[in-house]
Amino acid sequence: MAKNWAIAIGINHYSNLQSLEYAQRDAQSMEDFFRQEAGFEEVFLFTDDSPAIPTSTVSIPTQPTFGHVRRFLRSQFEEPLLEPGDNLWFFFSGHGVRYDNHDYLLLSDTDPGDVKYTALSINYVTQRLRRSGADNVILLLDACRHQGGKGEGIGGEQQQGVVTIYSCSPNEIAYEIEALQQGSFTHCLLEALQIQGEGLRQLLSVKVTGKMPVPQ
Repeated sequence: MAKNWAIAIGINHYSNLQSLEYAQRDAQSMEDFFRQEAGFEEVFLFTDDSPAIPTSTVSIPTQPTFGHVRRFLRSQFEEPLLEPGDNLWFFFSGHGVRYDNHDYLLLSDTDPGDVKYTALSINYVTQRLRRSGADNVILLLDACRHQGGKGEGIGGEQQQGVVTIYSCSPNEIAYEIEALQQGSFTHCLLEALQIQGEGLRQLLSVKVTGKMPVPQ
C-alpha cells in the first residue's frame, strides 16, 4: 500500500514583514486532517510553537526560520525515504513573493531586502522533495499574501515533476477570513479533500475566487 507523508508550515509571526492571524492555525488544521482523517504515516509540522523533530543524531527545531526549514529539507531528503507509488505533500501558509523571475516562500526571519539569501525558493523545495523517492509530490501553497510590499505574488514559475496548487494567481491576494479563523484557501482545500471524486482543482478554482459564502 502506498505511503503518504506530509510537511505543513504555517507562519503567523514575521520579524520583518506584516504578521498573519491564521497561518499557523491553517497548518495545524492540515496536520490534523493528514494524521487523523487521512491516516498519513508521517507529518512534519513547522509553526511558531511546534515541537522539535527527533532524528538519529540531534533534534531539528521546527520554528519556521530559513535555517530550520532549509536544514530539514536538506537533511531529511538527502537519501530516498519513500518508494515509487508513495505520495509526499507539502503545505505552506504564509507570505510569498516573486523575485528575479523566481518564486520564494518567505520564512519567519526572511529579510525582504535580501530575498535571494534569506527566503526559500520553491524550486529548491521541489528539488529536495523529488529526492524523497515518492512518485507523487504535491505542493499546496497558500503563499500569495505579500501585502503592502512591492513584490509580485508567486505562481509565475512552473515547477517540473510535481502537482502545484496555488491559492490564487500571481496578481491576486489570498485572504484570511476572520469569521472562519482560517485562510480562505485552507478552508476550501480541507473541504475539497474531504470530498471523494469531486474534482479538487475545479472546486478550488470556484471557491477561492471570493464566491464562497462566509458564515455569519
